[in-house]
Amino acid sequence: MTTTSFILTSYNIHKGMSPLNRQVKMQGIAQALETVGADILCLQEVQGQNLKRNMQYNEYPNQSQHEWFGEFLDLENSYGKNSEYENGHHGNAVLSRFPLDPKHNVNITVNRLEQRGVLHCEVQPIGWERPVVVLCAHLNLFERDRIKQYQAISDYVKNEIAPDQPLILAGDFNDWKKMSCDKLATELGMIEAFKHCHGKLLPTFPAKLPVLSLDRIYLRNLVVKNAWVHSGKPWSSLSDHLPISAELMLP
Repeated sequence: MTTTSFILTSYNIHKGMSPLNRQVKMQGIAQALETVGADILCLQEVQGQNLKRNMQYNEYPNQSQHEWFGEFLDLENSYGKNSEYENGHHGNAVLSRFPLDPKHNVNITVNRLEQRGVLHCEVQPIGWERPVVVLCAHLNLFERDRIKQYQAISDYVKNEIAPDQPLILAGDFNDWKKMSCDKLATELGMIEAFKHCHGKLLPTFPAKLPVLSLDRIYLRNLVVKNAWVHSGKPWSSLSDHLPISAELMLP
């Protein structure tokens, strides 16, 4: 049976901790994501390992979070390590109900304080001739850094991804100035799901009382049927960001 459309959800999970880092929220996040039923997940701030929290909290899983979520949600998973430190490391992850082919973790770090990356995977929806390229991104906090990162992402896409390939670029852009649509998407011929559906970006941060639009789903050679933010309970107390979803299909 050919896949006609699929749901992609992008979510900064704040390393599986509550907004103020006082409680482990892995179980709550997994149960909430289960109700969403996304076919593809782009997760940011995924903890590959944290030895300190393993010792500190009984409910903190011993395995890496992308594997733990993969088992809970029955999804294939891939992880790109961006930031390494004494007790562990974190990065981005892509999880998929469809066959998943991890390709490359693109280093877009531009200063020593923030290690950032874009995880490149290919996902094969059932019955589709070509796989969908999924890029899961997490960008810096300062606009001057993000401008360099827009350029790095743009160069990578132009050099590595065929212009006619279905392409999704999703993640936490930290883009409170709302510049990435003009500076990155226009250059790559991509549309942003929320701007397309609602005529504007919707706020996703902070989760309890969202005022800033930091998260994005860009696409090319795909059609967006709908796009929505998951707000209210339980999402408002699970992470510091709200997740966003879009239903996508072939033109």
